[in-house]
Amino acid sequence: MSKPVVAIVGRPNVGKSTLFNALAGEKISIVKDTPGVTRDRIYADISWLDKEFTMIDTGGIEPDSKDVILSQMREQAQIAIDTADVIIFITDVRQGLTDADSKVADMLRRSAKPVVLVVNKVDNFDKFMPDVYEFYNLGIGDPVPISAASRLGLGDMLEAVAGHFPEGAGEAEEDDRPRVAIVGKPNVGKSSIINKLLGENRVIVSDIAGTTRDAVDTEIVHNGKEYIFIDTAGLRRKNKIKEELERYSIIRTVTAVERADVVLMVIDATEGVTEQDAKIAGIAHERGKGVIIVVNKWDAIEKNDRTMREYEGKIRQTLSYMPYAEIMYVSAMTGQRLNKLYDMIDMVIENQTLRIATGVLNEIMTEAVAMQQPPSDKGKRLKLYYITQVSVKPPTFVIFVNDKELMHFSYTRYLENKIREAFGFRGTSLKFFIRERKEKEQ
Repeated sequence: MSKPVVAIVGRPNVGKSTLFNALAGEKISIVKDTPGVTRDRIYADISWLDKEFTMIDTGGIEPDSKDVILSQMREQAQIAIDTADVIIFITDVRQGLTDADSKVADMLRRSAKPVVLVVNKVDNFDKFMPDVYEFYNLGIGDPVPISAASRLGLGDMLEAVAGHFPEGAGEAEEDDRPRVAIVGKPNVGKSSIINKLLGENRVIVSDIAGTTRDAVDTEIVHNGKEYIFIDTAGLRRKNKIKEELERYSIIRTVTAVERADVVLMVIDATEGVTEQDAKIAGIAHERGKGVIIVVNKWDAIEKNDRTMREYEGKIRQTLSYMPYAEIMYVSAMTGQRLNKLYDMIDMVIENQTLRIATGVLNEIMTEAVAMQQPPSDKGKRLKLYYITQVSVKPPTFVIFVNDKELMHFSYTRYLENKIREAFGFRGTSLKFFIRERKEKEQ
């Protein structure tokens, strides 16, 4: 089962971003920014005790005038309702209970999603507790007093949030059918690919409602094998400003990617690979998913003998942080090469779950070290003692060394390339953790 999704909802200026940053800060969990995903971080992976979850900041664009505050709040709350397993509804003890708070509470109550009511800016519990009790009037449970700025009460709040996580959240699903998320910008042909795959296979499909209102899980049978396609095609919302649309798209993509084994990153061949494509692909890369870049509308491109090589060069340059990604050129309109997608998906999943024996890994490492000496600094040379694979999806390795500081990123990349030379691992990222072991422990 994928990580639970927790959304923070609240009026402007109640402290959503302060809470988000407090939780995503290094004190609780070291959080990496996904390559290229917008300057203001929209989501973060949080670890608290033994729980892990994805947190979404729904703090959108500040309304320009008072009459749009409620419509803005309604949109933010709706995003949270659609995508989250648990909602943190944040209010402000200093402003007190407002009409806007009450209207949002009504909407959240109707959603039937678990809501944790948080009263922020309670810097002094003795002084402000009588004001906190006022928020019982919202009728959505016990208010949890916190101060995001001073980091007070966050443990109690997270305990209340974790109490609502679905049973078994974060554990592997028993359903072993390959789960494939189709992601990409609007209008690149995600729906067309799904429809063509369905049409070709002539199978009766039951659409299971996915995590959100317009993400749909579609079951497709190919050569007797079942696949679940998670379609994020419904990202377009009319009459919404562009920034909000992009924010919504990224939130939706995160939740779809989280549930998938393999991500099909669809690119429009006529447009080429764009910065927004890089942002979306970065989400799959950060989460260690298998990635296949699907260049759609390939039939609409005029070609010569160099076209494919030049096109691939541009993709590799823009998505330089994921050189392992497989690339396929297809046409949803004509069906060109679409059936080969299944073989590619199977291969990537096989690589995602590949385990290498420790003895073989250490042979590769010993040979790699002999060919290229590890770096040294001020007379001290890096020593590599031992390597072992600790998990799959993605394949994850731990390397024991004498001094972590000496293990430059470039040398880790060199070892990764040697492992890939031996075993391929096409379509999947590899993760490496460096552990220090003193020489006397040998």
